[in-house]
Amino acid sequence: MATDRPNILLIMSDEHDPGVMGCYGDSVVQTPHMDRLANEGIIFDAAYTSSPLCAPARASFTAAQYVSRCGVWNNDCRLPSDDYPSVPHALNAAGYECWLGGKMHFDEHHRYGFKDVYGGTNDGVKTGTGQRRAFDDMTESSRGWEGRVANFHTGDTSGVLEKDRAVTRECSAFLRDRKADDKPFFLLAGYLAPHFPLIVPEEYYARYQDKVPMPEIPEGFLETLPTNYKHLRAGFGVSKATPEQTKLGRELYWGYVNWLDDEIGTLLGALGDSEVAEDTVVIYCSDHGENKGDHGLWWKNNMYEHASRMPLIVHYPERWAGGQRRTGACSLVDLAQTVAELGGAEMSDDWDGASLLGYLDDGDATWRDIAVSEYYGHNIASGFAMIRQGSWKYVYHTRFDAEHGPERELYNLADDPGEFNNLAGEADQVDRIAALHALLTVELKREPDEAEAACRADCEKGYGG
Repeated sequence: MATDRPNILLIMSDEHDPGVMGCYGDSVVQTPHMDRLANEGIIFDAAYTSSPLCAPARASFTAAQYVSRCGVWNNDCRLPSDDYPSVPHALNAAGYECWLGGKMHFDEHHRYGFKDVYGGTNDGVKTGTGQRRAFDDMTESSRGWEGRVANFHTGDTSGVLEKDRAVTRECSAFLRDRKADDKPFFLLAGYLAPHFPLIVPEEYYARYQDKVPMPEIPEGFLETLPTNYKHLRAGFGVSKATPEQTKLGRELYWGYVNWLDDEIGTLLGALGDSEVAEDTVVIYCSDHGENKGDHGLWWKNNMYEHASRMPLIVHYPERWAGGQRRTGACSLVDLAQTVAELGGAEMSDDWDGASLLGYLDDGDATWRDIAVSEYYGHNIASGFAMIRQGSWKYVYHTRFDAEHGPERELYNLADDPGEFNNLAGEADQVDRIAALHALLTVELKREPDEAEAACRADCEKGYGG
């Protein structure tokens, strides 16, 4: 029987493109455990990260605020203080215990209401600094790509593999030891996979050798990329990628997702064997996606679907029948509000997004159908922000300097799912762009150029300024 105070297990992977999942339509990859979770739960087709970068995305979820509003601009930033209003703090106040097992990209001094099951990679001290590339500086990295492609190989051990095995082990033990009459819990199991380095056990790589399709990049497309994306290619050195390296990297990535699925299967098995199985909502998501060579890009850092879209599955058969899909756009801040409402927590008026519970209960319910994502990280000349509504995606690249910019992208994903036809320059799209830009400004509570100016000011002084 469904309880009004269910336990919540949120499994958050790192850098998982939902397109590489059986339940999202990939016929090559083997993801039986995540697929079963989807078949018994509700899958979201248009869920987006708040930022295609680890620390900002995870902080945005923690604080239930867009990254420009909570000030976590890049991977070297953090929320202002440990008592910053957060989903874990709100759940703790509602009588929950909030536990963290694995990665959230926090620094060693802050947990924002979580207690550690396993610390994972939440260490080091963040400085709050950051920088921009000059608009006309297209200098290619001499080390970026070579350093990363050196870690495109098979192997049974790596820092990521060992830490993720510890996440599975420690979170599984937590679930097995939990008693039905214990206080309700919120456990976030934070995996690093399938984030690079792409080191994968041989048995997983062998399943995908010569089976993964290569990226489809139309002739001349790379020359049409927005300036910031050309900077990403130069700054990460991916313009040096050979077809052989791209093929290997993609095969390893597919194997890596398969490996992650088995780890999640072990964790779900531990939950199934526990006293709390029937009273636990299970949610699977990632902090962002991965390009894998698509659009001539690797890693994340941009607003194409491969990088900005994330998987989202909600599983709780006690309340929701399985086999359902939701097509409306949503994001990590909506998921944050959903977790808080599931636990009966008091939600702040200063939080962004909206809870998905009503939409989960009724797929025909009115849903706002909005997702916003921002990027202010490294290897770009200016910050940029995206809004998705319906089939339309609008991306605004803020001014680079006094002489250059802004630049815009506009895609109709219904007609152009590959995002190869930027309609921003079309005369008949002027009104649509104005409306989407106005909506983006309302969501961010300021113009995107103002957010970029705040980012530059904050990152110039850092936390010691």
